[in-house]
Amino acid sequence: MLRIAVTGVSGRMGQMLVQVIDASDEAELAAALERPGHDWVGQDLGTARGGAARGLTVGSDTGAALAAVDAVIDFTAPQVSVALAEAATAAGVAHIIGTTGFAPEDLARIDAAAQRGVIVRAGNMSLGVNLLVKLTEQVAAALGPDFDVEIVEAHHRHKVDAPSGTALMLGEAAAAGHGARLDDVAERGRDGITGARRSGAIGLHAVRGGDIVGEHDVIFAGLGERITLRHVASDRTVFARGALRAALWAQGRPPGAYSMIDVLGL
Repeated sequence: MLRIAVTGVSGRMGQMLVQVIDASDEAELAAALERPGHDWVGQDLGTARGGAARGLTVGSDTGAALAAVDAVIDFTAPQVSVALAEAATAAGVAHIIGTTGFAPEDLARIDAAAQRGVIVRAGNMSLGVNLLVKLTEQVAAALGPDFDVEIVEAHHRHKVDAPSGTALMLGEAAAAGHGARLDDVAERGRDGITGARRSGAIGLHAVRGGDIVGEHDVIFAGLGERITLRHVASDRTVFARGALRAALWAQGRPPGAYSMIDVLGL
């Protein structure tokens, strides 16, 4: 039975992860973490969530939690995830990262930590989205730069980063299909007198509102025809199930920085 810690356990994704792990016959929730000073720290996880006691106390001691588990799943904030990557790999614990909004220097620290332990990081843990990423690269390579690529994503009003980590994954895949780097061809949220579209540009556009879980469209617009690849998430359990699958897959792997594409064998 895989022993898992969930950090940020009081959040939307944290609570969803608890439900998915509880329903699994391959894993158990062995540690629940929150930031120091959070109301849940010191409480039984079950009663903190408004239910019956379950005998698992929410803690804030990362070291103690890592000593009791095989994997930690993390949908928190960049600064938390970077520090946890370093601690988890030092402890020999697989780190599954669903956090988004990293700066380049954050990713460099995560990659350095992955030299001594297993890290699976993805801008989106959904199995369907990661299949979409692979398809995007293949379609971009097949159609070539004669088809303009535009990526439109939509999320709930509380999402703090834009474009989404998933949109960036899709943009990187499209750029790779064209033999380019996304940083060199991205055009984000155009405004004003922008002039004609640059050949080979990849547009990235963000919508925020209501309780939208996650929607992503990759538009390939050619002359006289248009192809749209689309993924809609209607329930956050798709992300939690993907993260659990990644945690199970990570066991016994050599140190390295992996993605959900690796988990899916694509």
